[in-house]
Amino acid sequence: MSREIRSMRESLPNVLDSYKISKPLFAFILLLFDAILVALIISYVPYTKIDWDAYMSQVEGFLDGERDYTNLKGDTGPLVYPAGFLYVYSIIQFITGGQVYLAQVLFGILYIVNLGIVFFIYLKTDVLPWWALGLLCLSKRLHSIFVLRLFNDCFAMMLLHTSVALLLLEHWYLAMIIFSAAVSIKMNVLLYAPPLFLLMLKGMSIKGVFFALLGAASLQILLGLPFLLFHPIAYISRAFNLGRVFIHFWSVNFKFVPDNVFVSKEFASALLLLHLTLLLVFAHYRWSKHEGGLINLVKSRLSNAVLESSTIQQFFSRKSRFKTPSGEHIVTVMFVGNFIGIVCARSLHYQFYSWYFYSLPFLLWKTPYLTPLRLILFFGIEVCWNIYPSNFYSSMLLLFLHLCILWGLWISPSEYPYVEERTSQGKEE
Repeated sequence: MSREIRSMRESLPNVLDSYKISKPLFAFILLLFDAILVALIISYVPYTKIDWDAYMSQVEGFLDGERDYTNLKGDTGPLVYPAGFLYVYSIIQFITGGQVYLAQVLFGILYIVNLGIVFFIYLKTDVLPWWALGLLCLSKRLHSIFVLRLFNDCFAMMLLHTSVALLLLEHWYLAMIIFSAAVSIKMNVLLYAPPLFLLMLKGMSIKGVFFALLGAASLQILLGLPFLLFHPIAYISRAFNLGRVFIHFWSVNFKFVPDNVFVSKEFASALLLLHLTLLLVFAHYRWSKHEGGLINLVKSRLSNAVLESSTIQQFFSRKSRFKTPSGEHIVTVMFVGNFIGIVCARSLHYQFYSWYFYSLPFLLWKTPYLTPLRLILFFGIEVCWNIYPSNFYSSMLLLFLHLCILWGLWISPSEYPYVEERTSQGKEE
């Protein structure tokens, strides 16, 4: 009987996999389908006013010449995003004149562009069966975040996905610049920073890592320069405030935690410690397994750097060789690293779903679970994010589903992280 039940569970995925359809063609059809769906949503579903007016107020203050971040405010509170946010929404304000409908059309285009980039990532890694690409178009909450709420998370994640795509194409320096641009719109992108740094150690020389980080930091300084020149403390403290405490009511996760515990420093510190511990454990035992662990990886990279810099001529030589991380390994490390941050985040607001939704099918197919269980986990998470307001049970269920995925990622076999050896010339020019 159990054998028959197992066979029935696997029958649908097997039937779907038996139909051979070109993945790029199917992705293109999905893009067309979703473009039509987005147009229908904009035309017939009422817009939801949340942050748009606040964004426009903050932009107007900036365009009027205000350079003190403490004076840039909206009806939802003070400006808490880095300067890139102001530039992006200033352009949107110029294009749309502040009209919501035109902004929705613009965000609809952004949604399709972002989805196209995500499809590119999935096609380059080839982890999912063709039919599972359709899951990326099935989120009610994601459509709402993009075209009915107009959140800045949408631009930040589009740039982040662009950065991942550039990593797959081995454009490391440009990927870091785009990554920095994404951070300048919203700081949640920093959840990807630890895994990205690890990948840079694997795929670049130490010299290359240094210049890539310098380029990313230089962009942050350049974008923030109008504020850093006149009110640097106000800008840094507001735009890069890592200690913000979110309101318990709006949290989708940890709603089962009492309010006084939720806002406490002890709870925040415990989650931060858990976050860092999980990153180190995954980095050592999973992402650096083939290099003998994280410590051995760092030692080998430092040893290579010492050898390369032993003379001036060798330091500037471009003949050193190192391996190229595979596309699957790049996306695995980036998506899993971010997901660990999601699991340990003290507060997830509804728009934060965009931070990791597009990685869910990839993560689920990296687990050893049967496909029916993967689909249950996927749609279970979607249900949790569409319950408003969130409650004790929905937030507990969401945490349970997250932990199930994290456990599956931990017990899954590690992919070989490299494709072939390359010279540093291709990476650093």
